[in-house]
Amino acid sequence: MLSERNKILVESIKRLLRRDATTHLRKIVNKTHAADLSVVFRSLSLSNQQKLFDMIKDTEQKGVLFSELDEDIFSNLIEGIDVDEIVEILEHMPTDDVADIIGQMPKEKSDTILEKMEKEGSEEVEGLLRYGDDTAGGIMVPDFIALKEDITAKEAIESLQKEHLDVEMPFYLYVVDDHGRLVGVSSLRQLVVVKPETPLKQFMTTDVFSVQTGMDQEEVAKIVARYDILAVPVVDGTNRLVGIVTVDDIIDIIREEATKDILKMAGAGEEFIETQSVFKSTRSRLPWLFASCVGGIIAFFIIGRFEGSLSKLAYLAAFIPVIMNMGGNVGTQSSSIVVRGLATGQLNVRDIWSVVFKELSVGFILGTVYGFLIGV
Repeated sequence: MLSERNKILVESIKRLLRRDATTHLRKIVNKTHAADLSVVFRSLSLSNQQKLFDMIKDTEQKGVLFSELDEDIFSNLIEGIDVDEIVEILEHMPTDDVADIIGQMPKEKSDTILEKMEKEGSEEVEGLLRYGDDTAGGIMVPDFIALKEDITAKEAIESLQKEHLDVEMPFYLYVVDDHGRLVGVSSLRQLVVVKPETPLKQFMTTDVFSVQTGMDQEEVAKIVARYDILAVPVVDGTNRLVGIVTVDDIIDIIREEATKDILKMAGAGEEFIETQSVFKSTRSRLPWLFASCVGGIIAFFIIGRFEGSLSKLAYLAAFIPVIMNMGGNVGTQSSSIVVRGLATGQLNVRDIWSVVFKELSVGFILGTVYGFLIGV
């Protein structure tokens, strides 16, 4: 559902598009955050999307818009954008976002773009593309601050001033040995309060929370949430520091995983996009509804076996909808509790049988109570 602010924005832009008020449109587009523009794009035709996109002056804002757009909208939009312009936009974006965008493109187009990008940037992107989309390696940022453990606080500050001006997450200073293996972490605050000649290894924290490149993104999100950290370092099999996962990506992951869990619980597939075609939406829901349909047919045959009793006591048939609805409601409650428990980590798969037994017991007690009330 659109917020009141976004509703006004969408209607204003649509009205200006109808009037072809280019000057006013250009002012609004360049003052509006790309995240809000992505909402507007959902309500526009492809031609109007392209018109608005061409009005954006700031290359970085175009990059943010790329990251915020729904996959279907993005795929259609880039078909009308010159490859050289796409390359220019991607080179102003964080590497992890570039990897996500490249991964959405057809292979032929993505290969062409990678060839035209600067060598260093394309190598970083290709490195991220080696990992699965839903793993720590796939969502990590390869731009981070890594300092040798033997340098002093003064040397570390000089290194930050010279070499790490554009780092996305400057709050944590990761400390590595001569082989690039993670050995500790420090903060900017610690760095500026100690004496300048103090080596990093004397005041760094050696108890570092880190994740492997192959760890599932949901587990990474749980670690960041549990320990209240702004970023978590990602290491390979030899404990060599290869990237970090930042809290802004974690927020997106939590939202994505929660959406998946809710949609699975509702039997609507794993992904819902407002711009998804009718055919795709129908195809994703068919399997889940088929299982429900089979259950209904089984119930039909069971009720049919008692046709004689129902014909003698016809008033009993009036209670069938009540029984069916109560059963469905109890099932919805149980599934909500279980899905939430699994999503938050409070339940494990090994606990499934104890949970099933508990929910069956609760269902039996509730059925007895309401059966008695209806009978009375």
